[in-house]
Amino acid sequence: MSNPTDKSSNPKTLLPVRTIVLAGIAWAVLALLFFLIFSVTTGDDRPVWYLIGTYVFEQVAYLSAALLCFRNWRSPQIVSGRNVWLGFGLGMLFYFIGNFMFGYWELALKIDPDISLADPFFIATYISLGWGMIQAVSSRRLNLEKWQWGIVAGIAAIGIVLAYFIAPPDFSNKAQAATPPSIVAQATAPASPTAKPAPKAPAVQPTAKPKPTGTAKPATNAKPAASKLSWIEELDNKLKFLVPWLNLFYVVCDVALLILATMLLLAFWGGRFSQSWRMIAGATLSLYIADMWLKWAQKNIENYQSGSLPEVFWVFSGVLFAIGAALEYDTSSRSRRTGGGRRRPGS
Repeated sequence: MSNPTDKSSNPKTLLPVRTIVLAGIAWAVLALLFFLIFSVTTGDDRPVWYLIGTYVFEQVAYLSAALLCFRNWRSPQIVSGRNVWLGFGLGMLFYFIGNFMFGYWELALKIDPDISLADPFFIATYISLGWGMIQAVSSRRLNLEKWQWGIVAGIAAIGIVLAYFIAPPDFSNKAQAATPPSIVAQATAPASPTAKPAPKAPAVQPTAKPKPTGTAKPATNAKPAASKLSWIEELDNKLKFLVPWLNLFYVVCDVALLILATMLLLAFWGGRFSQSWRMIAGATLSLYIADMWLKWAQKNIENYQSGSLPEVFWVFSGVLFAIGAALEYDTSSRSRRTGGGRRRPGS
């Protein structure tokens, strides 16, 4: 007879791992087709419905990955460590929140500031993912061979070189940030010689006094709309000196995550948990590709708009994190189940 405690320790999941993997692959293929078909536009601006679609593909992928990572964190059966998946889950959740706020800035407010309230969540994403990978490395003593360390060093060198040439650090914006555009406009206004005849115009219409009561209301209604964005512009001007340091932080974190993922992939290579860590390594590589593309496009493409084809790698990253979490959960539960069977010879 089976022990009732075995059923409670190994509960059946609502979605089997095969369903999660197939759903993730289908979502990634749909996202790729969506980007391939609709990313190429003849006009200057991409349609709003297309931009909303790109955010939907990304948000669903990262929210699903966060939920699956948190499921691994709550399960006592996870072999690689619960704190590892807590870091991954927090990273996916922070990216979901930051991407939502950035989408609100871009689609609802129609602005593209150099720095926004989404950046703290993106910073927390990299810190959480790095903390999770460090937990995985520290909990497992890495005894890599010389050729494996050579692979790690080669990938690190390639990642650093590509990051340097694609997104080199640029600290030349400090002088521009110190002089706001309003000061430049005020300095150039009195230089025009045609600015003095303007006061003569009000003396031509002496009978315009009865009508201001009806026409003054629309002018007051226009000021609150502009005041809603004033604090965002002020925040952008005040924190613009942090933009080069933020870009450098993102690039360094991308390279560091790529190195850690490679080390974990080689450490788990050939074992029962190699499949899940292959997905995690692929997710980290996809995140690196998407981030490097964005940094390159912002510097080399004038008036760059989001929604280009390489941005589909952000969707791939979330999908691969979700698949990796599902595979880890399934492998851990099956290994504990078979291990318990060996300890009960009479079952």
